[in-house]
Amino acid sequence: MQKIFYLIYGVLAYVLALIGQLWFILYLGEWSFIPRSISDIQTESTLYALFVNLFLVLLFGLQHTLMARAWFKQWLTQYISSVIERSTYVLFSGIALLLFVLYWEPIDGMLWQVKEGIWHDILTVIYLAGWILSVIASFVINHFELFGLEQVYLHYRNKPTPTINFQERFFYKFVRHPIQFGVLIGIWFTPTMTYSHLTLSLLFTLYIFIGLHYEEKDLLHGLGEVYKDYKKRVGMLWPRR
Repeated sequence: MQKIFYLIYGVLAYVLALIGQLWFILYLGEWSFIPRSISDIQTESTLYALFVNLFLVLLFGLQHTLMARAWFKQWLTQYISSVIERSTYVLFSGIALLLFVLYWEPIDGMLWQVKEGIWHDILTVIYLAGWILSVIASFVINHFELFGLEQVYLHYRNKPTPTINFQERFFYKFVRHPIQFGVLIGIWFTPTMTYSHLTLSLLFTLYIFIGLHYEEKDLLHGLGEVYKDYKKRVGMLWPRR
């Protein structure tokens, strides 16, 4: 029963995270069939909106950064099985993204808007390409392990979790963090950049650089000279070989 519970827990966490990610992407893209958009009309004061939005980014950033640290995982697995540790991280990530979409406060004002024509199509294609790049990059490094599904499935089948080996494959030959690189493309290359969207892009970009600072430290600690050499040869967020 425990194995079945862990498997169901992992699947539900994965589904919730996918819903949160997809809704977040569509929310930023301002697709007409989505009930809420980042460019909705402002209803609260700008000061209040900035406070709420800053809190949402801080909540998301702390969840992503703290729960990914080795010391936090060690503390957490005192209370839950290590089998569902990653699924728990994924679950809270999905919740954080859903909170983004549900409670982000719009801010009036327009930095740029390209409604139609070739430049609208180009920006839309680049926007979509960024998110597609991010998704593909997750599969290159084992998408299902990254989202906790592999751990609960192998536990259910009584199979050991394989050792993760560092490999330079596909996008990772040219950029160390293609997932985050894709996210940056997705949040900045948009046909419509309102002040609301600009606020999110700036805060999210700041979070990504802070998060990568700690992730790089963990990778250097875990992989040693192998990652140190990789870091010298390959750019962090800008393709370089």
